[in-house]
Amino acid sequence: MATIKLNKNSKGTGSTSSSASSPKPSRPPVRGAGSGIKKRPTLAQAQAEREERQAARAAEVARGERDPRAAFNERPARPEAPASDRRRPSPPGRTERADDRPQAPRARPPRRDERPDDRRRDAPPGRAQARPAAEPRSPGPQRNTAFSPRPPGRPPEAGAGMARREPPARPVPSPAQREADDGSLRLSKRMSELGLASRREADEWIAKGWVRVDGRVVAELGSRVMPEQHITIDARARSQQAARVTVLINKPVGYVSGQAEDGYEPALVLVTPENQWREDRSGTRFLRQHLMHLAPAGRLDIDSVGLLVLTQDGRIAKQLIGEDSEVEKEYLVRVQSQDGQPLPEASLALLNHGLELDGEPLRPALVEWVNDDQLRFVLREGKKRQIRRMCEAVGLSVLGLKRVRIGSVMLGDLPAGQWRYLRMDESFG
Repeated sequence: MATIKLNKNSKGTGSTSSSASSPKPSRPPVRGAGSGIKKRPTLAQAQAEREERQAARAAEVARGERDPRAAFNERPARPEAPASDRRRPSPPGRTERADDRPQAPRARPPRRDERPDDRRRDAPPGRAQARPAAEPRSPGPQRNTAFSPRPPGRPPEAGAGMARREPPARPVPSPAQREADDGSLRLSKRMSELGLASRREADEWIAKGWVRVDGRVVAELGSRVMPEQHITIDARARSQQAARVTVLINKPVGYVSGQAEDGYEPALVLVTPENQWREDRSGTRFLRQHLMHLAPAGRLDIDSVGLLVLTQDGRIAKQLIGEDSEVEKEYLVRVQSQDGQPLPEASLALLNHGLELDGEPLRPALVEWVNDDQLRFVLREGKKRQIRRMCEAVGLSVLGLKRVRIGSVMLGDLPAGQWRYLRMDESFG
């Protein structure tokens, strides 16, 4: 391969190469017109130049000369074309054609309320009218006139775009009203009245299919029966009921009857195997499940002592604390006269009958002296702190109170703080 040598100095050489004979071009300047690279000014120099330019511009404005920036931003206003020559500008990329001339404005179509045949029935003035039924409607989306808007501030009128209101529903009669109408009773209530079970027990047995009315199984809660209908209970319900226990406690001072309050423990905490009376002849062995749903049937004040009944049997609870309970409760009460004088016979008669508490007269009671400072009370009701309030009404102060009997069940020799089971041969009735 042939090579061509280029001479650095093209003058005076006989080389025939055109590239060798042409002069070498000089390097173009990087910045400005000079041949060298212009150095970037420092920050102080740039600030000084900017201040000089601002001072020169301020001097031009002071002499009345126009600001070069304002002259640059101002643009000559275009003369407004006549209305007849105005037309919509063509979109980008579209060339103007000969038919792009200004057209006459189109006529506005009449509104619905301006059409003579488009009237709605029973509409208020100024609103669209419904079309007659004889004229066929044009196809299109139908509007729900039941929710058509109305002008603000105008009350709705009858028949003007309002939904038809349904007549008010008849009130549902209460169970008492239904009972008064046909004489029927809820099955659970009737079972409670007959002493077969408590209402809670009855609902439980009904749901399990353990209840029959006139020989037919009734398993629907809320069923109603007539008073003359015959109700029978399944043997499984009887065995379950027999497994429920009743506990008798000799409650000491400092324990409350029901839920714990003011830092005092309930009497239920005394029902433990260690506190069971050794002379308990019920034959029932203590089980932990006996503590479930064990509730007091009646109460004793925290300062009172004596016989307290806790039971799982709803029948016994209703028998002792029901509204129509007739079970007697006997108390021994140690009293003291507030004025130091013996209790008059008239006051003793008031204790037997004639007092009232909370605006209600009390049932007749049996109140008699046992010794000089002790009274015996036999009540058939149990209002809150009844005996203490009765004694205060006749000028007596109660020093001690002890319940010794409920129905035919006696406290007996049961020691304080101990308990026993109710025997099968015992009954409160």
